[in-house]
Amino acid sequence: MKAAVKIFGLAVALLALAAPPSANGQAPAAADPTVQMDFSNPGLSPAQWTLTLRPDGTGHFRSQADKAAGDASHGIVMPAVDREIQVSVDYAGHVFAAAQHHKWFNERCESHLKVAFQGWKTLTYTGPQGQGSCTFNYSKDKEIEALGDSLEAVAVTILEGARLEVLLEHDRLGLDAEMEFLTEAAGDGRAQQIPVIRGILERLAQDETVLERVRKRARMLLARGPT
Repeated sequence: MKAAVKIFGLAVALLALAAPPSANGQAPAAADPTVQMDFSNPGLSPAQWTLTLRPDGTGHFRSQADKAAGDASHGIVMPAVDREIQVSVDYAGHVFAAAQHHKWFNERCESHLKVAFQGWKTLTYTGPQGQGSCTFNYSKDKEIEALGDSLEAVAVTILEGARLEVLLEHDRLGLDAEMEFLTEAAGDGRAQQIPVIRGILERLAQDETVLERVRKRARMLLARGPT
């Protein structure tokens, strides 16, 4: 309970530190504090993506397009993804609390241990407290490593949502296997913040032209909440 209160308090404090409201009553987005993760792994598809979050849970996601059909994940050739997103305020609070705990990422993250390559992850904070950035493949710091894994799991959800949109348009039978994968990934934590793709899940849950299994899994995922 105390940890939850602390996280919520940090999120509120960070919002208060943002620039004052403009004439229309809204603070300019550029002045908001942000935490960003840039991910790069040439062995995956997409090979590069960027996820940016603000304390209120709003943010942006951008990824490269698949370079060729042979690079496609789950057999889908994906276009570039470039969209606004919304995660839960609690989740954003956790991200910013971790950034504060690690001096706004003004410290070394990389362990330099001989471990399998998982992809380069660069965490960056920009805001009233200044700016900081650190890059790692694997970090000995459990909180940093967990933060990288968690943000990667949010990216998995966003990318899966984009794949579902492509399949709904071009290959409705392919939705069955994709929804099975997403359901399993949500269950074991590989996909997090499922409501970030609420739009496509609601479409699938209501679409009588897709398999009943697809509709059922969409309804189950919608009922999970922001985990």
